[in-house]
This record gives sequence, C-alpha cells and structure tokens, in this order.
Amino acid sequence: MPPHDYSRQKLLYLMQLFLSRAVSLLQLPPHIPMLLPHAPTPLTRSHFSAQTHLDFTTHCNSSCFHTHEEGALSDMLAFETLYSDGSRTLTTVDVEGDPENLVPPLHRPKRRRIRRQIYGADGRFNIKGDNFLLDYPFSTAVRISTGCTGVLVSQLHVLTAAHCVHDGKDYVKGARKLRVGFLINPVVNSTNPALSSPKKPLVRWVKVRRTRVPKGWIQGPQEVSMDFDYALLELRWPHRRPYMRLSIAPSSEDLAGKRIHFSGFDSDRPGELVYRFCPVEEESKDLIYQHCDARPGASGSGVYGRVWDNTLEKWERKVIGIFSGHQWLEIDGENRDYNVAVRITPLKFAQICYWVHGNRPDCVHG
Repeated sequence: MPPHDYSRQKLLYLMQLFLSRAVSLLQLPPHIPMLLPHAPTPLTRSHFSAQTHLDFTTHCNSSCFHTHEEGALSDMLAFETLYSDGSRTLTTVDVEGDPENLVPPLHRPKRRRIRRQIYGADGRFNIKGDNFLLDYPFSTAVRISTGCTGVLVSQLHVLTAAHCVHDGKDYVKGARKLRVGFLINPVVNSTNPALSSPKKPLVRWVKVRRTRVPKGWIQGPQEVSMDFDYALLELRWPHRRPYMRLSIAPSSEDLAGKRIHFSGFDSDRPGELVYRFCPVEEESKDLIYQHCDARPGASGSGVYGRVWDNTLEKWERKVIGIFSGHQWLEIDGENRDYNVAVRITPLKFAQICYWVHGNRPDCVHG
C-alpha cells in the first residue's frame, strides 16, 4: 500500500473517532422529573396469601405499545411500603416535570417464531471460582428468599422483580420474613477447608427491613402492570460489596455492542450463578424485548449494559432494567414470544432513586 494511502486511511479513522467522541460529549443527559411524595397513609396488614410464581408469563396485544396517560402516571408511581413487622403504608406522589418529553421511540417487534425461554443452543455460562464468582459485576447478584434474583444498587438496597414479593393483589407468603442471600466462599468461611465443597458457595442471609412496590404493579391491568414489575428491598444493615449504579435505559443503539447482560440463579442450575448476554431485539417505552436464555429463578436479575458516562469519559456497566419473565405478544393476528426486561425510564429512575436517596441531587441526573 502506498504511504499516502495509509496516511489518508489513518486520518479518516482519527476523524471518525473524534466525531464520535464529540457527539457523545454533546449529548445532554435526559431530564429527570422529581417525585414529590405526600405523607404515607397506614394500610391494613397484609394477609401474605399469594403464592410465588417464578415462571412469570404474560400475554399482550398491540396495547403493550402504548403511552401511559399523563393523569395516570402519578397514580402508578405511588408506592406501598411493607415493613418487617407486617405493617404497610401507601405513599401517593406528584410528578414534577413533563413526562411526555421522556418517551423514547416505540418499535414494534418483528415477525418471528422462536421457542420460549431457551432459544436454540443454550447460551448461559455458569460462574465458578473465586476469581469470578465474588468479583464485580457478578458479585452484585444476590438471591431472594422467595426464589428469585436481585441486584445490589446501593450499600443498603436490592432491586428485584415485583412479582417475586407480590402477585398484584397480595404479598406472597415468603415476603413476611424476606431475606437476601449473599454468596460467600466456603473455604474462606470454614475452619476446615477440606470439609468445604469448592463447587457450591455458601449463602449468607440478611433480613430485609422494608420493601417498596409501585402501585402500577398492584392491581393493575396485566399489560400495564408488567411495565412496573420491579421492587426495592432495604436491608437491615449495609453490606460491604461493590454495587452497580442505576442508569436510565438508553436506546439499544447507544449500548456498547447493542447488548444487555445479566446474572441470576436459574432454577434448572441449583446453587449456581448463571450469566448470559444477548442483543436487544426490540424495545418499547417500558420494556426491553430480547432472547437471552433464562429459566425461572432469574426473575429480578439486574439487566445491565455498557453505557457511556460523560463525566468519567468511558463506558460503564450500569443497571438499565430488571429481568421480568416471558411475554407472548399477539401482533397482527400472530403470536410472537420474547423474554422481557422492564426498562428504567426517567420516571422509574426518579422513583427508585427517591427510594434509595430521598430527594437529593443524586436523583436529578441519570
């Protein structure tokens, strides 16, 4: 290759790199609304009569690709708080900001017929060994005592799926004494390493102080409630592990490789932490449609992607959604199936951030 051709190609590459970096720096962070909570109202004690359904499946038609009416948003973002003694309260909120400007473009799923949950060859990976299992980001995955998975999002808080603690009408039986399980190395915590099994780590259980569930999940129509299938658990005391920061879910075009990742405790691989990644197939305002292989037990896993951080000027792993389950979509008379994650929208970011921090400056940027 002539030297001048090589120099021209190198110059074009550097110009493209400069332009892509300039575009990233010029992108303004999305506006985050603020939640203005009212005084909590005491509710009657829960009966804890519901059963946990780990294999969460919903059916929906084109109404899933809707925009919530502005007047209903405040009602859906109200939330219940369940305390460890069984008491509960309802907190209503006002939303400060313009929700209509916070809606990303809607994309209807393509025509496709694929088997549910495990798509083709199983693409999941068991995470084993001290060098991986207890290292970030795998160490942010925790077990929920009702059989689900959660993700650490602060020193005190765990994000999971709402259906892991509440069936839409009542709290599940296991929510009465809810606990969060941290994987620990059996060799490190055993006085006799020879008696420890190197294959399955031990679990250290921590009690939950209170649980918060959005009212959009409680007694909502099925196609709407899946949009709000998330809950936040507050631990009784802080852990000392790294946690993963939250982010508003960007368009899949703005994710590194257009991929999402998550780790969970799938029921068909007991005692194992299972990691997977896959491209985003389609996305609506509130949901991420994908074909990541998953089985019951993975519900509540923190779905993360590599998101560009303008402040740090690098790609960062951040939680952008919560794995919910499986959904059959009826579009134009044809059934299509997807595994589905609830995406963190600006409104949901504001709500979850308020649960974690209160109305602090932390909750006015994603």
